[in-house]
Amino acid sequence: MRNASQISRLDFSHEVTFKTAKSGGPGGQNVNKVNTKVQLVFDVRSSQILTEDEKDKVLGHLATKLNADGHIQVVVQESRSQRQNKALALQKFSLLISKVFVRKKKRKPTKPTKAAVKKRLENKKRKGEKKQWRRKL
Repeated sequence: MRNASQISRLDFSHEVTFKTAKSGGPGGQNVNKVNTKVQLVFDVRSSQILTEDEKDKVLGHLATKLNADGHIQVVVQESRSQRQNKALALQKFSLLISKVFVRKKKRKPTKPTKAAVKKRLENKKRKGEKKQWRRKL
């Protein structure tokens, strides 16, 4: 299985489809006329680039990002330019896919230092003494 850096270098542009629509938000009359909102759709199961193991991993990790058809969707309408929105959508998509393949570092268990243990016990002792003085004599 490939790692995150290898996956991020893959060119998914041939396997994704783009749908465009009219975008909301600021922009005046231009917004009402131009299809600048971009929706990137990627069918994981029919991908030629990913291996079966990689497809299973993507489907498992990105289950919440899948639509009813089992496709990953990324919607971008940040820019007033359709070309910029397409580039942003591809960038977001590749980041999303590569995050799946990032290996988490294993935590090395460490012991607290002697100074930290001593400080904790001293604080504990002081708090106990403070509470001791609150009791009735």
